[in-house]
Amino acid sequence: MTSVTSVAAVPAARLATRLVFLFAGIATAAWAPLVPFVKARAGLDDGTLGLLLLALGTGSILMMPLAGVLATRFGCRAVIIVSAVIAVAMLPLLAAASALVWLVPALFLFGAAIGTADVTINVQAIIVEREAGRPMMSGFHALFSVGGIVGAAGMAALLGVGATPLLAVGLVVIGLLVLLGLAYGGLLPYGSQSEGPAFALPRGIVLLIGLLCFVTFLAEGAMLDWSAVFLDTVVGMDPAFAGLGYAAFAAAMTVGRFAGDRIVHHFGPIRVLTLGGLIAASGFAIATLLPFWQGALFGYALVGIGASNIVPVLFSSVGRQKRMPESLALPAVSTMGYAGILAGPALIGFIAHLTSLSAALLLLSVGLIGVAIGARWLRSL
Repeated sequence: MTSVTSVAAVPAARLATRLVFLFAGIATAAWAPLVPFVKARAGLDDGTLGLLLLALGTGSILMMPLAGVLATRFGCRAVIIVSAVIAVAMLPLLAAASALVWLVPALFLFGAAIGTADVTINVQAIIVEREAGRPMMSGFHALFSVGGIVGAAGMAALLGVGATPLLAVGLVVIGLLVLLGLAYGGLLPYGSQSEGPAFALPRGIVLLIGLLCFVTFLAEGAMLDWSAVFLDTVVGMDPAFAGLGYAAFAAAMTVGRFAGDRIVHHFGPIRVLTLGGLIAASGFAIATLLPFWQGALFGYALVGIGASNIVPVLFSSVGRQKRMPESLALPAVSTMGYAGILAGPALIGFIAHLTSLSAALLLLSVGLIGVAIGARWLRSL
């Protein structure tokens, strides 16, 4: 273990971890601006597009439970590099293909690669944080948030000045490969130690962590898919500016994550989970109950601040629990969390259809209060 500690604790490993989180954020966000072009180029209606997008989620969900085992067997470096290269290779195909026979497998492989990379960079982050002996997870996840902003804004800017989707993606791919090359030397040649089966259902404290991740990711997914709809249809905001709701959420979340490591160090993980859940819950309540857009934007910013460090703290908790091997526990928690993102939009829409969109979003406030209450059972970690 001496060599493991010396490798994971060196500054190069910390820098590489930050770079691959940035890589993952940019690569994931680069796909979003391509969706309208894919829809138009392939002549898809909304229903067919929805089915196509399932390929991305399916690929991620299938690979996430296996990623921890792959990292244990082959090392974080090998798994991150292979999955990242596959993701990068799929982007030009997604930017140029017009037939479903190409789009479906490309999007499936892209989702599988992103899901594998996401779990594995968190495996590396847990090891590096543990060997550093101080909170670092929020800072790592802040780079993912920055990558999301850079990827989406960069693609939008390139497309806005007249670049074709293929040219825009090509420039992004060059940047991604540079990041990957800079990170390579600091990626860990090993993963978490593991004993037991290649896959196991979450149980005990791991199941609780997964449920808390599910609720938090569900709330984040609802912000992405429903905040603009709520501002437009319920608050009456100009549709051209309705995207400011998610922008307020994302900006507040990024700021909260950059400050998160110091906050966790000062207050401790349990207080961060408790206060974060309550702040995010109050944000949804304010945004939903105040009938003017300024109140809604303030509420969405509170959701971002409150939720910003919940998932990083929960992922760090996976590294401290002893109920399941880390290589099994982290993929299980990641899969449950990602399921929240996938299920969230549909679940909110179903509840809104039965009641109202306001009622559906208020239920998220109740769920986040549940996150705050559930934090008490993590005190023993």
